[in-house]
Amino acid sequence: MSPGGTAGCGAAKPQDQGWAWMVLLATVLLQGLTLGYPSCIGVFFTDLQREFQASNSETSWFPSIMVAVLHGGGPLCSILVKRFGCRFVVMLGGLLSSVGMVSSSFCRSIGQLYLTAGFITGLGSCFSFQAGVTVLGYYFVRWRTLANAIASTGVALGFTLWPLLSQYLLDEMGWRNTFLIFGGILLNGCVCGAIMRPVQLVSGSPRQSPPAEEPGRRAEGAQLSNGASSPHPELRQQSRRTTCFQTLQKYLAFDIFCQNKGYQIYAVGVTWMMMGFVLPHVYLVPYAIQNGVEERRAALLVSITGFINIFMRPLTGLLSGHSIFTGRRIYLFSLAALLCGLSNFICVISAEFSVLIVYCIIFSIAASGIGALFFQVLMDVVEMDRFSSALGLFTILESITLLIGPPLTGLLVDITSNFLYVFYASSFFLISAALFMGLSFCTLEKKNKSKDASKVPLDNPSKYQYNEIPTEPRSESQSPPAVV
Repeated sequence: MSPGGTAGCGAAKPQDQGWAWMVLLATVLLQGLTLGYPSCIGVFFTDLQREFQASNSETSWFPSIMVAVLHGGGPLCSILVKRFGCRFVVMLGGLLSSVGMVSSSFCRSIGQLYLTAGFITGLGSCFSFQAGVTVLGYYFVRWRTLANAIASTGVALGFTLWPLLSQYLLDEMGWRNTFLIFGGILLNGCVCGAIMRPVQLVSGSPRQSPPAEEPGRRAEGAQLSNGASSPHPELRQQSRRTTCFQTLQKYLAFDIFCQNKGYQIYAVGVTWMMMGFVLPHVYLVPYAIQNGVEERRAALLVSITGFINIFMRPLTGLLSGHSIFTGRRIYLFSLAALLCGLSNFICVISAEFSVLIVYCIIFSIAASGIGALFFQVLMDVVEMDRFSSALGLFTILESITLLIGPPLTGLLVDITSNFLYVFYASSFFLISAALFMGLSFCTLEKKNKSKDASKVPLDNPSKYQYNEIPTEPRSESQSPPAVV
């Protein structure tokens, strides 16, 4: 494998056939191992509190750190993929995830758990997931949409199986031995990475040439090559700052955030929404147990959510791809977030097991819409050639609220001794974010129509309007973008 990312994920014929479907199968398993795994953390919530004598807020930092690092490590993952290739990064992620969970089984304090299961396992899951999804963009062109829809079912499978397995192992051998076994299970991410072998370039096909350097950058390189002989050290310092800024610009699209109003609204809305979206996943099981539901049945609630996602995510993805929803997917996304927020009031009405099942069904249907449209809407508001950098900033922003949301709500529970405030808080963030995104995009669309009617030329249309950007695959001479 060459050191560059092109060799690690190189696009070459044949695509959409043969080994590509084995890679898709590995990606399904990989998403179940990485994104599906945090769904089972609520099963261990009560035992970890009892073991470490920790409060709700202190215990909730553990899943918060894991999920935040899983989402926020995207730019670092992109750098590693570019340097070492997708296959290496996926296998590295599987190894880190395994090491983190094995180390967690020996932890003697909740702080140690933050480092091992939270940071190390979260970082490993980030590497495996994002590099694994990226490689699909190189193995699939014609069937790329179908491949991503099938791959997303791995998350739902993980949501279904992880809680059931966790509760069974917890009852049989305790949380420490369960974490040790999980370390062995997560090591299968290395097997998935091994399947994602580099695609051999077709005989006679030219390799991709590096992009042509701009004259200014060539001049800066010549100045740097002179080293200490340069009479102007301030120029060398300025060139280093320019290089650092260009690197940040490549992986964190601040220019898009400043200029594209649609991206601004969506990034802010989703960042705010994530404060509440993750809360039911963390606190549903402890809430049910506190209200007299048996532990096995409480774990079953999370599995019901995952089982419905298996069917609803692909269905929602196919439905949103219909021409009637072209340019309107953001409103579907806002509607799904609104339904998620409203469904939380079902838990407030009653904590009976039958009522909680109804809640899980409605919540999972709405959450399926969010999961299916989450990245598709982002592809609609930014150009595909800048999608990777826009995604980098996007995941950084949402990881902040994913990190602080559960601990702040846990602090509220510690003060009030009432889990109902978890669902009140979740509803507030979800409903307010849904209304903000829906109304803002509606206003932006009306503003755009009025400008078109007055025929006033725009210097930069993407700065003022929400445009659906076509996401057709690039030509074979270009590397396909990272597809999520």
